[in-house]
Amino acid sequence: MKFIVSSTYLLKQLQVLGGVINNSNTLPILDNFLFDLNQKELTVSASDLETTMSSVLEVDSDNEGTIAVPAKLLLEILKTFPEQPLTFVVEDNNTVEISSNHGKYALAYADGAEFPKSVELSNPSSTTVLGDILATAINKTIFAAGNDDLRPVMSGVFFQFSPESLTFVATDAHKLVKYQRTDVTASKVAEFIMPKKPLNLLKGILSGSETEVLIEYNESNAKFSFENTILICRLIDGKYPNYEAVIPKENPNKLSIARTQLLSSVRRVSIFSNKTTHQIRLKIAGAELNISAEDIDYSNKAEERLTCSYQGDDMQIGFNSRFLVEMLNNLTSDDVQLEMSLPNRAGILTPIDGLDEGENVTMLVMPVMLNS
Repeated sequence: MKFIVSSTYLLKQLQVLGGVINNSNTLPILDNFLFDLNQKELTVSASDLETTMSSVLEVDSDNEGTIAVPAKLLLEILKTFPEQPLTFVVEDNNTVEISSNHGKYALAYADGAEFPKSVELSNPSSTTVLGDILATAINKTIFAAGNDDLRPVMSGVFFQFSPESLTFVATDAHKLVKYQRTDVTASKVAEFIMPKKPLNLLKGILSGSETEVLIEYNESNAKFSFENTILICRLIDGKYPNYEAVIPKENPNKLSIARTQLLSSVRRVSIFSNKTTHQIRLKIAGAELNISAEDIDYSNKAEERLTCSYQGDDMQIGFNSRFLVEMLNNLTSDDVQLEMSLPNRAGILTPIDGLDEGENVTMLVMPVMLNS
């Protein structure tokens, strides 16, 4: 088995696939890339059993064969080469020899047959989405997903597809983000929960991409196909909480303000907040928003006054500043609106401008009890 491939082209593809490989694998074979050569096409795969990703590369060869090559070693050596053709030759003594312009390097390979086979999806449903739209949906929601192993359903992003819209939801019970596109639809209703790891991989590859992504899914797995790449992952099993029930419908108190102004103010004031609760207080009266924080243990306190546009009753509400900062950071609009009903009900943060046609973002942040 022998093939010739460009060093930078190979490195670029392998770095993407390398994101799948865990630092500590239960099966030693998973520390390898699977090279499956079929004449001019080399399919390279990486897996951690939950997620498998493969890319098809064009190479110069007329051989066939499969081997598993140590991923870490191969990536390390490829990073050091300037652009040049590399020749890979599988030798009889269980090593693969790489020849560059300046030298030869031999590394031991494993039998490709030991590598876990990727899952075939039986009668899946499918939807096609533009790469950049999918990357944006992941980006806007994934930060709000939880990290609690005891509640696995909340550690992923909920995909809800229907003939009217595609909806993506993430929550960790303190904050919730719902991202909806009415300009992209699916042929029938479907729901599934995607784990974070494959989503982070997809986000990195698809950001800014104009490629169509075919999403196929059934009860247990989802498959994303685009250009020369396929990603298959196991879905999180379980029923997603009814998130619509926690979004307050009647919110008569509406505050509009410049996003960056509110963000910088919350950041500054929160430095003086209690280090365990990160609590800040928002006091709104007329067109004035007063943001304050106090850490009684250390006699630290801060207060800022901002002008805003406000309709509703005067009110005071407490929030965890970290959640508020995360949400404001994640929005890209110039102005935001914060809708509230009562000091003990969730506040709803939405962008006022900067959205595409058919794009909706709703962020929900739970209040914290204020000690008067």
